[in-house]
Amino acid sequence: MRVLLLLVALLPALAAAQPYPVKPVRIVVPAQPGGGLDLIGRTVADQLGRSMGQSFIVENSSGGGGAIASQAVARAAPDGYTLMVGYVATHGTNPAVRKVPYDPVKDFTPIAMVGGTRNLLVAGPALPVANLSAFLDYAKRSGGKLAYGSGGIGTLNHLIMEQLKAAAGFDAVTAHYRGIGPAFQDLLGGQVQVMTPGLAAALPHIRSKKIKPIAVTGLQRHPLIPDVPTFEESGFKGFDAVQWYGIVGPAKMPAEITRKLHAEISMALASPAFQQRLANEAIDPMPMTPGEFGRFIQDEILRWGALARERKITLDE
Repeated sequence: MRVLLLLVALLPALAAAQPYPVKPVRIVVPAQPGGGLDLIGRTVADQLGRSMGQSFIVENSSGGGGAIASQAVARAAPDGYTLMVGYVATHGTNPAVRKVPYDPVKDFTPIAMVGGTRNLLVAGPALPVANLSAFLDYAKRSGGKLAYGSGGIGTLNHLIMEQLKAAAGFDAVTAHYRGIGPAFQDLLGGQVQVMTPGLAAALPHIRSKKIKPIAVTGLQRHPLIPDVPTFEESGFKGFDAVQWYGIVGPAKMPAEITRKLHAEISMALASPAFQQRLANEAIDPMPMTPGEFGRFIQDEILRWGALARERKITLDE
């Protein structure tokens, strides 16, 4: 009996001594199935499941622009068995334009940046412009009547256009939609004239020549659209925004588990098969250490927060 009691008392210590993970791991995706965010979650889950010999289960949790999922993960036990795909909205633009029910820095452990897709300025088929200079001339002559579409107030595509308006000195009418899909429909129909969507969403329309790419974010041209200049080479610095995705966990996760997960994801990012799955969605790998990823998140919040204050963009009114 005494031996049995001793074994029961030792069970927690024995479990802790077992190599992580000893049970299925949950990866929360703060969006409905489908799209780049879900792709990242499922690609990472598949890779980690095979490399670590344990089930990594994707759980989709949409609502509140990712706030519901983020709050739930922030409150989860920091034992490495609840992870999340943190991305530009949950850990960048949303905290910059609204009060969220979590602290995007203090409530999370940054584990690994995965990658990002560029954004670009595109014009509808009827707009008589072919380059950024011509577009800006047209925009300034329009007297504020130019209409641009966004996927919602405070989204990355909204903030990038506001950044351009401030940098180039023109005004435009903003049409906010519930997602980028409806905005594209009106761009193709002529109800709005321009947008700044992610490259993955824009590519099918560019390839079918239904929209005109004008300029792309980033410091170098993108290989999928090599003829499209960057904002940088067109004279506008600071336009390097991307729709980025990474893996985070609750704050105060054990350093050993964080290092192990980071190492496994880093190995995955070096895999040609993994890179191809990202490339299919125009996502470029963005490897970072956990420390670099944490600083990146802080910089994103500061960057978009400054722009939101300057342009008086808020969702709290």
